[in-house]
Amino acid sequence: MDSEHDGMSSVPLSPRCESNLQNHPANSPSTSKPTTSDDKSVASTSHSDIEDLEKQCAAFVRRDMYGTMGRGDLPWTQKILLGLALITLFPLRLVLAALVVLQYYLVCRVCTLFLKPNQEQDHEDYAHISRWRRRIISWFGRVLSRALLFVFGFYWIKEVYRNPDIDSKFNNELEGSERSEEIDRPGAIISNHVSHLDILYHMSSSFPSFVAKRSVGKLPLVGIISKCLGCIYVQRESKSADFKGVSGVVNDRINESLQDKSAPMVMLFPEGTTTNGDYILPFKTGAFLSKAPVLPVILRYPYQKFSPAWDTISGKRHVILLLCQFVNNITVTRLPLYHPSQEEKEDPKLYAENVRRLMAREGDLKMSDVGLPEKRVYHAAINGTPTVLHQKAD
Repeated sequence: MDSEHDGMSSVPLSPRCESNLQNHPANSPSTSKPTTSDDKSVASTSHSDIEDLEKQCAAFVRRDMYGTMGRGDLPWTQKILLGLALITLFPLRLVLAALVVLQYYLVCRVCTLFLKPNQEQDHEDYAHISRWRRRIISWFGRVLSRALLFVFGFYWIKEVYRNPDIDSKFNNELEGSERSEEIDRPGAIISNHVSHLDILYHMSSSFPSFVAKRSVGKLPLVGIISKCLGCIYVQRESKSADFKGVSGVVNDRINESLQDKSAPMVMLFPEGTTTNGDYILPFKTGAFLSKAPVLPVILRYPYQKFSPAWDTISGKRHVILLLCQFVNNITVTRLPLYHPSQEEKEDPKLYAENVRRLMAREGDLKMSDVGLPEKRVYHAAINGTPTVLHQKAD
C-alpha cells in the first residue's frame, strides 16, 4: 500500500549513483542554452551515464514492449489493439472495479458502525473488533479481492508449494489440493514486492495486515478498508518518524498473531520498494526482530506485452495499460515455514539475508544490492528531473 513514486526527486541521493547524474542535462545550466556541438557532447555523455545507471540499477529497468516509463514506440498493430481496448475493455473494467471497491467499502462501513477504532501509538485500526465482525470483513475481503484481480484480467492464479529437502534439492512441488496443512503459524508473511497488485493477492489469500503510508488511512473508500485490514501506518517522508515505534507495533502484532489465531497475521515487504520482478533487493530487518518463524512467498508476473510490475511507470499509466491488457498472469511460489536458528535469532541481519537467499534461489530471482535511494536516482535520471545531489548528514 506504499508508493515510492511520489517525491522521487526531492530527497538526498545515494553516493553510489550520484556520479551518474552529474552530467545529466537536467542538472546542468547548459540545458537552458541553444543547442550547440558542445551540448550534443553533453547529451551524448548523459545518455551514456544513463546506460551505466541502468546496469547498476537493473532491478528497476522496465523491459516489456512499452519500454522505459511505459512510453516506448509501439508497432502499429499494438497501437490499434490498445486503442480498441481503451474504448471497450478499459471503461468496462474501471466501472466493475469501482463497484467491487464500493461494495467492500460498504461492508467495512456497516461492520464498524458505532465502533471506535483501536488506538496504538498513533496507529488507528479496526483489526481488533469482535470476532463475528472480523469474520465478515475477512471473508468479503478475500472474495472481493479475488474478484478485483479477476476484473483486472488475472483469471487464473498458479500457486506452487515447494518444499526444499535437507540435500538442497529444490524439486518437490505439490499442487494446492495435495498440500498438507501448516502445523505452525508464521509470525509474519514475507514477500518480494513487484506491484501494488501484490496487496490484492495477499488479501485474497490470507487477508493480513500491511505496513502502509499514513496518508492511505485518510483516502476516501480505501482509508477505512486499510483500517479494517489493521494496517500499520508509517510516515516515510518525516525525518522525525519514530522507527522504533513502528517496529515495536510490528513486533507486538507478530506476537499477538502467534498467541491468538483470530488476530490478523502481518504481511511485510522487507525490500521496501518495488522491482521489475526479476530481482530481489536487500531485506530490512524489521520483520525478523521478533525472532518468530516467517512464511516466504514469491510472486512473479509472467508477461508477453505489458508487465504488471511497478518500476519506472507512473501509477496512472500503469492502471490504464493494465486494464487494457486482456489477460494478465501471476504465479505464486509458497515455501515452507522458515524457523530461524539460534544464530539467526541473535542476528536479525543474518536471519533476513538467509531468508532472502532462499527466496532468490527458489524463485529464480537475481540478487541486487541496490535499494530505494538508487531507485530515486534512476527515476530522476530518466525523467530529466533536477535532483538534490548531497549526502545525508551523519
